[in-house]
Amino acid sequence: MSRDPITDAHRQWVAHGWDDAADGMAMVTSVVRVQQLLMERIDAALRPLDLTFARYEVLRLLSFVRSGELPMARLGSLLQVHPTSVTSAVTRLERQGHVERRRGQDDGRVVLATITTSGRDVVERATDALNAHVFTEPGLPADEVRRLTEALTSLRAGLGEQL
Repeated sequence: MSRDPITDAHRQWVAHGWDDAADGMAMVTSVVRVQQLLMERIDAALRPLDLTFARYEVLRLLSFVRSGELPMARLGSLLQVHPTSVTSAVTRLERQGHVERRRGQDDGRVVLATITTSGRDVVERATDALNAHVFTEPGLPADEVRRLTEALTSLRAGLGEQL
């Protein structure tokens, strides 16, 4: 008989006198586990296109911008990731021919990431795959998806994220 390990851990927290932390531990552990499960589905959808979710997010963001380009620093800010992560993703996308880097015309210190025709093509195919295999049916009914998203937004705000 299989049991939920998070429920078992909750029981252990209570048994060890950590009652005040038991619910929080179960919530945090559940969120981390759900993230792992969703990443497995995301990776399966993107793997045939030789993309990671980080690289997909860069391409999707660039494709949403009318000019198709953004300063590297702005990319990191919008994606809420460390500049090193953006540099790594853009470097890989550049090797794949999906992004080009160039210096800004007004300020040569600014490095711009620009989506290519190849990048536009692959991001559309990736979005189709993610919509079909992850986003349309994330594992909960639509009303629960909206409630969970609202709860997670509240959690993000409660943890100090500026919304």
